[in-house]
Amino acid sequence: MVAQNKKENILIIGGGFSGIKAAQTLAKYSKYFNITLVSDSDNFRYYPTLFHLATGGDNKFSSIPLSEIFNNTSVKVIIGTADILDRNNKSITLTDKTVLGYDKLLLGLGVITNYFDIEGLEQYSYSIKTEARAKEFNKFLHDYIKNNKAPDSNYVVVGGGPTGIELAAQLPSYIRHLLQTHDIHHKAIHVELIEALPKLLPRLPKDYSKIISHRLNNLGVSLRLASAVTAQTNDSIIINNETVFSKTVIWTAGVTNHPFYNTNNFSMTKHNKVSVDIYLQAEDSIYVMGDNANTPNSGLAQTALHDGYFISKNLIRIAKNETPLSYKPKKIITIIPVGKHWAAVLVNKIKLYGLTGAALRHMADIEGYHSVLSWRQTIKLLLPNFKKMSGKCPYCDETINNS
Repeated sequence: MVAQNKKENILIIGGGFSGIKAAQTLAKYSKYFNITLVSDSDNFRYYPTLFHLATGGDNKFSSIPLSEIFNNTSVKVIIGTADILDRNNKSITLTDKTVLGYDKLLLGLGVITNYFDIEGLEQYSYSIKTEARAKEFNKFLHDYIKNNKAPDSNYVVVGGGPTGIELAAQLPSYIRHLLQTHDIHHKAIHVELIEALPKLLPRLPKDYSKIISHRLNNLGVSLRLASAVTAQTNDSIIINNETVFSKTVIWTAGVTNHPFYNTNNFSMTKHNKVSVDIYLQAEDSIYVMGDNANTPNSGLAQTALHDGYFISKNLIRIAKNETPLSYKPKKIITIIPVGKHWAAVLVNKIKLYGLTGAALRHMADIEGYHSVLSWRQTIKLLLPNFKKMSGKCPYCDETINNS
């Protein structure tokens, strides 16, 4: 048992779902632990709403200050980026040369975009992975229409996963609103969703994918399946050796593990995930969680929350001289919004679509916010303007109404 006058130093690297959940859980047992959380941003990014931010949504739903999340807790928050792991001295050096020691180290650094070395893609494509990139994309959409008095000839979303589907579904209506706002009369809006494999959502059931494809078609989104992107230029993208003219290419197709792990010689699987044991330990006193760990359903927010809670509860059990539990994957509920008031739900073999799915998605978002905020904070954030998409255009004096 950890003596009450000798607290363990818990160092958590990563301010995403897993890191925040671990810190919050451990903070309830501050008599056992000193908790430090290191994040490369002073805000928590709520990734499920970034596609809304990219299409005119309010950033308060996508970015929550860590100071608000950890207000009145014992958690010490440091803004910085982990660089070097010193296993012998049990320390992490940040890029600003700050050295932080630990007794237990919890790593949940998230993933980075993978462009697969496709020529021109990183230079010319847009991304909505971060708040800054989503805002950059949103400003480009606005500026292009206002300056050219017309939409782009093609809006190309690459990646048939949830993010690509959500964004592609939202784009036609948002582009129409931008045109109407700026009194531009132009009927043709061409949005394409590109997927390299033969169907959307390759890991999910065929009929689920088929209904989502039909919904996208009804929203005015064209699908190119079994289509590979091979290059991009300033004004075009090459798909299956065909040139498609577009200045608006959004890459949602690929991610890869954070380079910290390879740089610091962790044991990696062939899929570039960190090898972990039944306690999510990569090595003695070092735990890896969320997107970085080689676990079933790694890469989902639900899994990241589950991992952060699991590791922290085991650390509490150890502090109480109890036996730690073995890891069991969380059962996943898939809910993908596809345009306004419509979502596709998959729970085990049960599938629901339409308004019912949208209602369940709203409930899931409420629970998602509550996973990092108190109920009071959640209600304060969501009750007045839940996912409101209206207000003054941030780039000019005209009003956009995309509610």
